[in-house]
Amino acid sequence: MKRVALGTIISLMLSAPLLGTTRVDLDHDWSFRTDPEQVGETAQWQKHPPPNTDSINVPHTWNIGRHDGYLGKAWYFTTFEMPVQSVDLHVKLHFGATFYSARVWLNGVELGSHEGGYTAYSFDVTRHLQRTNQVAVEVDNRISAATIPGLAQRNSEHAWYDWWDYGGIVRDVWLTMGGPIQVGRQQIRTKISDDGAVVEDKILLENYFAQKQQVSVRVTAIGPHGETAGTETLNVALDPEVSSVGVSTKIPNAQLWGIDHPNVYRMLVQITGPQGQILDEQSDTFGIRKIEIRDRHLLINGERVRLTGVTRHEESLWEGLAETPGTMLHDYDDMRSLQVTLTRPVHYPQNSFILDYADRHGILLIPEIPVWQFSETQLKDPRVLALAKQQMREMIEESGNHPSIFAWSVCNESDTGTPGGIAYFQAMRDFIRELDPSRFVSYADDHLPGLKRAQDSAANDADFLMMNQYFGSWHGPESELSESLDRVGQMFPDKMMIVSEFGLPGIFAKDPEDADRMRVRIIKEQMPELARRDWIAGAILWCYQDYKSRRNLPGGRDRGYVEHGLVDENRQRKPSYYVWKDLNAPASMDARWEHAAEGPPRDFSVTLTPNGMQDLPSYPLRDYRLAWELSDQAGKLLVSGEQQFADLNAARTVSGSVGPRPDAKILKLHLTLLRPGGMIAAESWLDWDSEAATRQPDGHVKGSGPGAR
Repeated sequence: MKRVALGTIISLMLSAPLLGTTRVDLDHDWSFRTDPEQVGETAQWQKHPPPNTDSINVPHTWNIGRHDGYLGKAWYFTTFEMPVQSVDLHVKLHFGATFYSARVWLNGVELGSHEGGYTAYSFDVTRHLQRTNQVAVEVDNRISAATIPGLAQRNSEHAWYDWWDYGGIVRDVWLTMGGPIQVGRQQIRTKISDDGAVVEDKILLENYFAQKQQVSVRVTAIGPHGETAGTETLNVALDPEVSSVGVSTKIPNAQLWGIDHPNVYRMLVQITGPQGQILDEQSDTFGIRKIEIRDRHLLINGERVRLTGVTRHEESLWEGLAETPGTMLHDYDDMRSLQVTLTRPVHYPQNSFILDYADRHGILLIPEIPVWQFSETQLKDPRVLALAKQQMREMIEESGNHPSIFAWSVCNESDTGTPGGIAYFQAMRDFIRELDPSRFVSYADDHLPGLKRAQDSAANDADFLMMNQYFGSWHGPESELSESLDRVGQMFPDKMMIVSEFGLPGIFAKDPEDADRMRVRIIKEQMPELARRDWIAGAILWCYQDYKSRRNLPGGRDRGYVEHGLVDENRQRKPSYYVWKDLNAPASMDARWEHAAEGPPRDFSVTLTPNGMQDLPSYPLRDYRLAWELSDQAGKLLVSGEQQFADLNAARTVSGSVGPRPDAKILKLHLTLLRPGGMIAAESWLDWDSEAATRQPDGHVKGSGPGAR
């Protein structure tokens, strides 16, 4: 799909017919106003925007600045120009997400409404277009017991969910313009075969003609380096409205998607008419991989892995939920430096930027809809089930082609140990399997250790367990963790587990500094406990950053930032950040000087030991390289080098030469183990000081400075 500015598309339309669907961004030049008295619709704001509006761009949330904390309705307005329409032009208006519920008007005509704050939706606006067009959007961020997210009534009737209700148009807005035959979307699934892979592409095609149309559907799989990997063509007769066409494409010598080799393909769909003219084209990315759960273990492409990571709320002090790519890139690059290979990633559907990042950086995801601490009464409510299915369907249809997604989660910490909760999970699991039978289904549970029988919980029906455990705070003394894990493991003897949350909330400490000391202790003591049980395939720390909430705050506060992260709300790193980073390196390094009889060392050696399956994390390390730089007391680079490893599957020792350095009083050796893409996987420092060396009877000086495990 082509992306152009609105002025450009108008010029194209006036000069020639539009071939193919084009995206036109509408993020700029909006007006905004709150409506605390709820007079907007009665006052006809949908037709005549009111005075005293703020000029803004979207994505936008009103919870930054003077409207922070505002609950209720607010309005957004914009205009765009459109020439007189051709009968062949069809236009849709798209919203990436509006929190929470929205109604949309175009030129005073109500197009429809949408409920749910994290998924995309659209309206066909073709018949409502004029030369000058006015869009009006009413957004309401209030919640109830029947909204998702909604009041968290598992423990209290009026409890709020544990993140902020950022009202607004919180993701992009755009138009798509195309002809009378368009590609709606693709559903791409892959199967690995002995001689490559087979890609099954279910293509939804829209035919706006009143009768059948003969077209050709050509699919081209484009490989990670831009090469043509496979192609197929079908001739089909499209019925009016929406048709589904299935195309199977073989890809020989397929390049698989994995943790350190996240090969991403692109599937290009082209629709051509009887004369060979292109009527529309659309592309989407996908990956070729096989993810299995076998013998309580997680496997990627037939190889066992144990993965770790952190969660992250889509939020910042400066943008709220209306995040820009710069903020998301900063945070995920920082999380990647923490060796994140698995995340949930939080309680609600994610921005497509984050999903694309995970695809291209080898991070496994378990996306979730925001059913958070719902009671059995809520889970039994037909309105809640219908809304949960709607949000899950929207998430799967929007995000289902991403190779990073290996499972879907249907709720968090809700009453799933009740008959109503079990029925809710079973209904959602069966619904998901109809939409996407290729992926696993689970949910996050914080009550597993308290169960008497596996049959008393929806966890018994999940494809794998996800356990939130906060021993050392909410769930009891840290000393109870080991026994609780064993009890859960024995109760579900055939199920793999991922620890979907653990960590320490700051409310259990006297101040943030004390909280982080406790967090460090929990990380250091609990990670080995999790690693000891080989049926625990992953562990996810809650969470990356401190986040805004009405819950889990120190006494006397009803809003503010929950002290729970490895970094604070300003992204300033805490000591726990570095502890987590060190513990999650996929290999350890032991560096030492090889001393001459006297004077500075002439050589050094480094022993690299990859983590084994007794460790968390652990996964195959291929195409890694060890790089080193040696500097003197002035920071002058003296020596550098590197060693490549095709397969780092056992301990390896590398030696390097220092050479004669008569003027060097201090030597500083910096060692980095680099992933195939260049990201640092582990690092260590080794220093030599001539004055310290003369004080040692044996002339031996140990390395100093922080090092990898």
